[in-house]
Amino acid sequence: MGGGTGTIVVASRFGGIPQWEMAIAWFLAVLLPIVFFIQLSGAHLNPIVSLALAASGRIAWREVPPYVLGQLAGAFVGSAVVLVLFGDYSHLGATVPAQGNVLLAFPAEFGFTGILVAAVFVLADLGEGMGRWRILLPPSAVGLSTYVIGPWTGSSLNPARTLAPAILSGTYTDLWVYMTAVPLGALFVAALWRPRSVDRLDRGPGRLETTR
Repeated sequence: MGGGTGTIVVASRFGGIPQWEMAIAWFLAVLLPIVFFIQLSGAHLNPIVSLALAASGRIAWREVPPYVLGQLAGAFVGSAVVLVLFGDYSHLGATVPAQGNVLLAFPAEFGFTGILVAAVFVLADLGEGMGRWRILLPPSAVGLSTYVIGPWTGSSLNPARTLAPAILSGTYTDLWVYMTAVPLGALFVAALWRPRSVDRLDRGPGRLETTR
């Protein structure tokens, strides 16, 4: 996530960039770790995605704590590096509802978190696909969210991405929106979308193609 928040900080420092460029930056910030780490760890980048995978039965609950610890540590280290290199511009990319409009921010974060989790479930259930095209689904969801709701909410979809810059910059405005809407959106999809198979050894990011 450091690449995405770093883009926000650098853009703020130099006067801003178009929202579509910000969306591409976040797309790449999610895509590159997936490309490099999907075979190693499944490329879990988001505590809420890990939670949704466990709640839906796609991974075991015992796998969640190590993922979450790694995700939080990575988010804080990334934000700390951005702070040291570029300074506390734009509150390190902290997510804050535009004009305090929580009535817009809450459903926006809820809905796009659901889209992200659905994209991950497709990848988890069906594998990467021929040509690995399905690995584009989660970063596409994040890029689309950044473009559509980024100006309104900062486009969190990830409590680690929200907490690290909030704590390091001391920006806690309407933090509750992201800490409630995001997990609720993820768990909503997890409750509705259960996997057909229960064989965890034959499921998940890293498989080239489904056997079903």
